[in-house]
Amino acid sequence: MKSVKEIATQIVAREGGFVNDPDDPGGATNFGVTIHTMRRLGIDLNSDGIIDLADVRSLTQVQAVEIFIQHYFNAPLIEGLPQELHPTVFDMYVNAGSNAVKILQQLLRKMGFDVAVDGVLGAQTHAAARAAFSKASQELVDAYGIARRNYYFRLADRRPASRKYAKTRAGGKGGWIKRAEEFISPKYHLSDASFEQRTATWA
Repeated sequence: MKSVKEIATQIVAREGGFVNDPDDPGGATNFGVTIHTMRRLGIDLNSDGIIDLADVRSLTQVQAVEIFIQHYFNAPLIEGLPQELHPTVFDMYVNAGSNAVKILQQLLRKMGFDVAVDGVLGAQTHAAARAAFSKASQELVDAYGIARRNYYFRLADRRPASRKYAKTRAGGKGGWIKRAEEFISPKYHLSDASFEQRTATWA
């Protein structure tokens, strides 16, 4: 299995470099770390008393990896989940914060486990995830990835400005959908026809 640092390094590579897209609620971002995150954590890289675009631009890949490990893996207690879930839940936590945990908790509830959907990983969710994994390991990983994909679709349904992240101008799968499917077995990837049908109502 990959180490946490290896997973974090892959996340940074997946996120890419500096972006300041006005349609992105996260604001200016570098290697997946948003300006809002840097302000919340007090990361003033040039020590000028202001955390602004200059600080976001100055962020390095190494710093981004450390931020993700400390604040998006260790802090939310992802380590307590089955190791096979680490890559996808960690990746989703970077992308969607505590919603990554809520997606898992909702999935566990559908599987019959009595867990609260509160976005917090604790003993209850850890135990339920381990129990579910012991019964159907790859199925749980795939189900979580599919739930991630559905989460992105619902976001795009509600917010037209976000549809460009789920569907390219040419009509193919956008970054969000490709990202989710990286963690899903190929047999569960949407065909081009199925993807077109799912997004047919989008302008």
